[in-house]
Amino acid sequence: MLATRSGRVVTLAQLIEGLWGDSPPPSAAQSVYTYIAGLRRALEPHRKRRDPPGIVARTAGGYRLDLDPRRIDAHAFAERVDAAGQAKKADDVEQALHDLDEALKLWRGRPLSGVPGPFADGECARLEELRLTAVEARTEALVRLGRPEEGLAELHDLIRGHPLRERPRELLVLALHGCGRQAEALMAFDEARRVLANELGVDPGEGLRLAHRVVLSGSGGPAVPDPVIPRQLPRDLIAFVGRARETVSLKALLDPWGDAPPHPFVGICGPPGVGKSALAVRVAHAVRERFSDGQLYVNLRGGTPNVPRLSSHEIFSRLLRGIGTPDDAVPSDEDEAAALWRSKLQGRRLLVLLDNAADLGQVRPFVSAPLGTAVLVTSRESLMAGDDCAQLSLAPLSDAEATAMLSKLVGADRVSADLDQTARLARLCDGFPLALRIAGARLADRPDWTVGALTARLSDERRRLSELEAGELAVRSSLEASWGALNTSTREADGAAARLLALLGLLHLPDVTVEAAAALSGLPASDVERALDRLCDAHLLEAGEPGRYHSHDLVRLFAGDLIPAAERIPPLKRAIGYYAESARAAATTSDPHRVHCLYPELDARGRRFDGAEEAREWLGREEATLLAAALQAMADPDDDIARAGAAIGLALWWYQQRAFRVHGLISLGERLLATGERLQDPVIRMEAHAHLATGLYFKGDPLALDHHEWHLRLARQLGDRFNEQRAHGNLASTLLKWERFSDALGHALAQRAIAREAGSEVGERYALLVAARAHIHLERFEDAAVLLEEGAAMAARAGDVHGQAEFAVSRGRALIELGELETAVTVLTEVLQTARVVAKTTEMGCLVYLARAHRLLGRTAEAVRCGSEAIVVAEQAGSDYWLERAIKERDVAARSQSSIRA
Repeated sequence: MLATRSGRVVTLAQLIEGLWGDSPPPSAAQSVYTYIAGLRRALEPHRKRRDPPGIVARTAGGYRLDLDPRRIDAHAFAERVDAAGQAKKADDVEQALHDLDEALKLWRGRPLSGVPGPFADGECARLEELRLTAVEARTEALVRLGRPEEGLAELHDLIRGHPLRERPRELLVLALHGCGRQAEALMAFDEARRVLANELGVDPGEGLRLAHRVVLSGSGGPAVPDPVIPRQLPRDLIAFVGRARETVSLKALLDPWGDAPPHPFVGICGPPGVGKSALAVRVAHAVRERFSDGQLYVNLRGGTPNVPRLSSHEIFSRLLRGIGTPDDAVPSDEDEAAALWRSKLQGRRLLVLLDNAADLGQVRPFVSAPLGTAVLVTSRESLMAGDDCAQLSLAPLSDAEATAMLSKLVGADRVSADLDQTARLARLCDGFPLALRIAGARLADRPDWTVGALTARLSDERRRLSELEAGELAVRSSLEASWGALNTSTREADGAAARLLALLGLLHLPDVTVEAAAALSGLPASDVERALDRLCDAHLLEAGEPGRYHSHDLVRLFAGDLIPAAERIPPLKRAIGYYAESARAAATTSDPHRVHCLYPELDARGRRFDGAEEAREWLGREEATLLAAALQAMADPDDDIARAGAAIGLALWWYQQRAFRVHGLISLGERLLATGERLQDPVIRMEAHAHLATGLYFKGDPLALDHHEWHLRLARQLGDRFNEQRAHGNLASTLLKWERFSDALGHALAQRAIAREAGSEVGERYALLVAARAHIHLERFEDAAVLLEEGAAMAARAGDVHGQAEFAVSRGRALIELGELETAVTVLTEVLQTARVVAKTTEMGCLVYLARAHRLLGRTAEAVRCGSEAIVVAEQAGSDYWLERAIKERDVAARSQSSIRA
């Protein structure tokens, strides 16, 4: 194994697999180490014990044989055979014969004799095939040079050992004819025809028939018919861009270093329109010199809209005709055609490009070619289940590559005139070369259009697919072919996948989980997971993190048109209801000690959570999806779906607060308010005002007070005492920010009174916290301390970790004002780690007050450190309020530090 890959690293895993296959013994690795040590002793007998090995080197990835390939007989043999081929192309038959003689002198019987394992079996077969090819080429050269009698013995030996190999029989007929032994030549042909008919059920191939005609014509010369060399590759695209990494990977498989054979079966798979065919043609042209016997190309029509796919017999017929087999010699039986195809490939170096395969089943009969022939297949389906398949999954172009492609299609000047619009156009096309090609064609046809004009048309999702049409090219029809193949399939799994894709088109979400897709479809999760995986195999979906799936926008837009309008409501209700109920459960489970919103009543089922940590993690993973689901649902014309969307938005209130999502709180609050007004739902309106006020509070916008007043007013109109006390508490907290401390204290005390009446301990705790903060601002520190002590005790009894952290931070501040600085540092330091977890605002306050306490104690270095950390957190959170205070504390401490040093 090391010798066949001289100069390259062979990993330990490759060595083990090559020696023992899929069933290595437990001691396999140790055995390899022993073999390597023995090999080093044999190759470097005079190397001292402590000297590093000079021939078999150990690398980080495995082992490498540092030896000139010309010193390895298998390499030297292959090199001389290649040289003979080049001499033959130059019509220097004498030199070709000389090179072949030199090559065959290196042969010493069966290669790797006695060496066990799958690698030895495969390498032995490869080298034996190369030897047979060399012997055939040598006898052909002898026939061409008029010395046919010198090759007769070898030809007879070849035929005895390989009776179904046509090339030696063809050369025997020509050699006998060249010796003037016409009768024996005709008998040799008859024997060949009889053996092929009896064993394979096929007629002689084109080469044998040509040799037969030469004998019958009575031609005096021993002419060897020139083989048919097909050159069928389509033209390479001028506008091809990018794909450098993919090209290198494919070339390494099809044109490996040294004399290693090309990989027999290489697949390129990916979604419709991603550029599989263009890449395959580009790579095929790049490696064509490796395949001296030609290149075949067949479009299998597996994904061509409204055109039936080619049958196996049609494909065999085209391939066999491509290498010179007449129509009447192509067997009608598929198995016989396959046998003839394999027979024809023996000894050839062919590249076969099978483009646009429907699936693995369509190409399976053609990919078991002998070593030396490579079959390159493109398909929208995964081909990985095929034997010896090396598959490349093709992704859309990057933004830079897409821009470069547009530049080639419509001109660099036009594209560079508005790079922002060009980048947007590339994104609207999802980086798909087909969509970019159509966009480029439309711009080329309309020189008066700017790039922005087409971008504006594509920005409307309702017409994007219709705009991406140009002549016979259309993104929609390309996608329809893939979906239609699933929808019309007789396999149950395919039909289920097609139906699920249509349902997924109803959701405008970044991704979905198996659980969400099950809710959408109303099917068991196990069935849905199989359907999702099937869509991934068909490259209509992509798998992300385990259990998560997403589609490209163009696929989603196509799928969105598959469900009739009358049938969209039930699955949407199930899906949006699932998200709403799951978000509600996550919000209440993640922090049961908070005052949660009033949620609309829904007839839906969601997931449940075993604990707060699981609920918080789920909200973090699903935040983007939940926001998208809420916004889509609230814009839906169906009132029930819009109400469920509002429920999702309301469930995110506390999560967005803790994460300091200022923009999210405001934008979602505005959408909630509009939805509540549209539905004439006073509860949603009331909760929306609270949501919106929170975001405006974080932003520092005094309009927050107006929305809190609306919350209070609507709660009173509804006779909702719980929300009335909640609104008082939120007003109190907001009034503190605008330094209306007495008003804040009044609202806090009002909240406490109503909370006690309503039996809401969580409301009472919050009232105590805000009242204490008001007392601090009013410099009533003793009063603040009493309230903080009472509130902290209530929070501890309830197990309210968040509340305990808030009380501790406020207590730390009160202690600073009371001059108890060491105690303040102790309290704030102890709560800091908890503050980091519960909320960004709590963390920022804790760090600022710690900086102040350290500064007043003269610990300026600690003060600067805490102030600097508070600045980082405030900048990340986007909090101007805390950023201003953090900078002030840090700068005052830094000045004090400088004056001390001076």
